[in-house]
Amino acid sequence: MKTITLMTDFGEKDTYVAQMKGVILSICRDANIIDITHEIIPQNIEEGAFLLMNTVSFFPKNTIHVAVVDPGVGTDRRGIVIETEDFKLVGPDNGLLIPSAKKYSRFRVFEITNQNYLLPSQTHTFHGRDVFAPVAAHLAQDIDIENVGEEIHDYVDLDIWMGEIKEDRIVGKIMHIDRFGNAITNIEGKTILEHLEYDNRVLISVESREYEMPFVKSYGFVGKGEKLLTIGGNGFLEISMNQGNASQEMELKIGSKVIISL
Repeated sequence: MKTITLMTDFGEKDTYVAQMKGVILSICRDANIIDITHEIIPQNIEEGAFLLMNTVSFFPKNTIHVAVVDPGVGTDRRGIVIETEDFKLVGPDNGLLIPSAKKYSRFRVFEITNQNYLLPSQTHTFHGRDVFAPVAAHLAQDIDIENVGEEIHDYVDLDIWMGEIKEDRIVGKIMHIDRFGNAITNIEGKTILEHLEYDNRVLISVESREYEMPFVKSYGFVGKGEKLLTIGGNGFLEISMNQGNASQEMELKIGSKVIISL
């Protein structure tokens, strides 16, 4: 039984995700379908790429990951399959899949062109169901990836910029805000720990607004309602609030510039 994951910006209100699952199960009845998330901010390719990159390594070898954040659907943007040493990725050629593939030294990218692996009737606006879901289901049945289409090298690249040190500052930005209101940055924990120790108070600037808060190991090391900095479960610096919502309280947004003073 092969595992197929789904990550989209479709949300849970509509039937889009269910239709994708129906297509997969119609082709591969024993597929094990796992939802990563369907709450990517609509059309936010970078957020989707960041979350996918931080998730794929937790799945068993040979998992097939389908990711759809696709503002260019229906245009001449291509559909692709990527093969790495441990998993496959299926989705649009807009950079969404590339950061996950780059975790590995070697990967191959194939354009999806073989109509035999797509739905017979395809729409211009729902390639998640008509193209990517059936291709993933056929891959789960161990078809040769080279049957999907030709290997390409001019795929759309996307680098997830990691926070960097600039003189006496660490500069980054907010990549994702979780349901608890934690603002997750692109500043790696290892970078922070090279320059700061736990329990120090830190001066942080977010879009020119300055705050001073403690850098601690976890939320419970400060009082209820207090702001804090910590390294989250995926290894990146978070701006948080113990039993509160930092993003609402501080009006934090995805893409906001973050500066840590050293």
